Amino acid sequence: MEAEFWHERWEKNEIAFHQSEGNPLMVKYFDRLGLPEDARVFVPLCGKTGDIGWLLSNGFRVVGAELNEMAIEHLFQDLGVEPDITEEAPFRRYSAHGIDILVGDFFELPADRLGAVDAVYDRAALVALPDDMRRRYAGHLMTVTGTAPQLLITYVYDQSLLPGPPFSVSDAQVEQYYSDRYELTRLEGVEIEGGLKGKCAAVETVWLLRQAV
Repeated sequence: MEAEFWHERWEKNEIAFHQSEGNPLMVKYFDRLGLPEDARVFVPLCGKTGDIGWLLSNGFRVVGAELNEMAIEHLFQDLGVEPDITEEAPFRRYSAHGIDILVGDFFELPADRLGAVDAVYDRAALVALPDDMRRRYAGHLMTVTGTAPQLLITYVYDQSLLPGPPFSVSDAQVEQYYSDRYELTRLEGVEIEGGLKGKCAAVETVWLLRQAV
């Protein structure tokens, strides 16, 4: 899946995978991460998700990574915040109080550019990628975050009925990507009312990942 795919999706406003408010499963289970006040949360492939507004309003700091600059311009417009923009080749950083977004290719993001994070919240990154890219993504994510704890949301459905993204990611696949370095807890799976994109039955699943000891 090439970068141009995502740029075209944003240009055509084909972004139904984005929610304007905090994801209900995130809201329900985020405290399971046990984060202190003012914790710094990494949101990979963040787009303009309303989850960021929820995190900020609940006292967390947010750092995100996103390929498409238009998405981040929209994000700050939605937040009603004017960002400071700095060039940090090959990234462009959008910053304001409590939030830093790095615009560029996630796979080129080094740990020192990201900075220390207390947790990862992934609702739209793993499921945005086809299987051949997910393993690479998961490995890089663990490297740049120091295997920080994660709240992960996935979807499970009959992939033959609907092309991704979001892609179907089975429980077994989550274990394949992460079980070597994390202890995985499947917190809940819920049927999506009306089906995914209104087209096929699907289960939305929330996972808690903690570094294995």
